[in-house]
Amino acid sequence: MEAFGSSIETLGILLAIVSVSLYIDLRGHKHAREETLYGAIKWSAFWILLALGFYGYLWARVSKEWADLYLAGYALEKSLSVDNLMVFMAIFASFGIKGQLQRRILYWGILGALVFRAVFVVIGTGLFLASPWIGFVFAAIVGWSAIKMLGNKDDEAGDEREDYADHWSIRLTGKLMPIYTKLHLDRFFLKHAEIVENGFSHAVTRKGSVYATPAFLCLMANETSDIAFSFDSVPAVISVTEQPILVYAAMIFAILGLRSLYFVLEALTRYLVHLEAAVIVLLFFVAGKMALQSWNHVIGDTGIHISPQASVLIVAGTLLLGVIASLLFPSKDRASSPDLPQI
Repeated sequence: MEAFGSSIETLGILLAIVSVSLYIDLRGHKHAREETLYGAIKWSAFWILLALGFYGYLWARVSKEWADLYLAGYALEKSLSVDNLMVFMAIFASFGIKGQLQRRILYWGILGALVFRAVFVVIGTGLFLASPWIGFVFAAIVGWSAIKMLGNKDDEAGDEREDYADHWSIRLTGKLMPIYTKLHLDRFFLKHAEIVENGFSHAVTRKGSVYATPAFLCLMANETSDIAFSFDSVPAVISVTEQPILVYAAMIFAILGLRSLYFVLEALTRYLVHLEAAVIVLLFFVAGKMALQSWNHVIGDTGIHISPQASVLIVAGTLLLGVIASLLFPSKDRASSPDLPQI
């Protein structure tokens, strides 16, 4: 195969597409309103078509061989990102955050993911030697989140919390940085003057000039989980598509559609009553998969390996079972609702 050509042109077009896409995404989600199932599906389709459009550009301007490598990397990154969506859902459930604040956190999380992916692609795979140990940590966190979701399944766990003073994130970071222990609109930070002016001084971990809010801690949890998943996805995509521009392009287009895909799943869990149980099962699966991968690298190869293709089949099959169960055995409230689903 001949060398990859038109790299400067391709990079320029890629950066232009990303800039315009982020602007469109920001403008399209500017107003605070609940994400509907139809809206999430529409945006997901838009991002997929955009990725396929870039594939068409590579085919026409470069070569079919390089275009196929990009498409293979995109499909792989998209498949691997499904596990990440499960973890995002668990983190939001842990923080009791939903609605517009979820969208804001995911938006900034995706911006961070684009930056970190670029760094990882430049560094290559050398950084990923530490990933097995990180995998054990996140396997425990995901498993614990699944247990918490399972315990809260019959409660009003979806309501936003009023005070996070006893939340694990506050206990973990409260002595390291000043934190305001309650959500305040969609803010990530509050100034000390705002804390004093609004009488919030009783709800801080310690005095400071600027205070982080639980929304920022949730953003950091999502960002950290994405970094942990990138330890597997980046080397995998590099192994398929060695050209840095194609690797980054595949990751960018997969990440740009991640938020919309999340809201497709999140919206369905509101309308399909047994889908949340399927998500809990998948969280246990993701935790086990991460622990198994880390064990194979750190302690010894068990001979058991879950490929991305098998992972996607398990995720899709489990979600399908949740959908079928919801249609066959709807709750009384949903069965009597005339407007299911809301689109």
